[in-house]
Amino acid sequence: MPVGPQSLPKPIWFKSSYSGGNTTECVEAAIVPFGVLVRDSKRPEELHLVVSAKAWADFLTRDRLGS
Repeated sequence: MPVGPQSLPKPIWFKSSYSGGNTTECVEAAIVPFGVLVRDSKRPEELHLVVSAKAWADFLTRDRLGS
């Protein structure tokens, strides 16, 4: 039996721990099966970036190392 396109569940967004306390500077991310979505929390309805899981892991590693 053929199966048509499946809709993905709505992403669960979380805010960066480095976001400004007054919420004027905030990045949000959502982990999805094909990688990570990244958006500006001030404009959640706008476009977002899509990065691979490897690229996200590399970014976090470099951030932690201060590179």
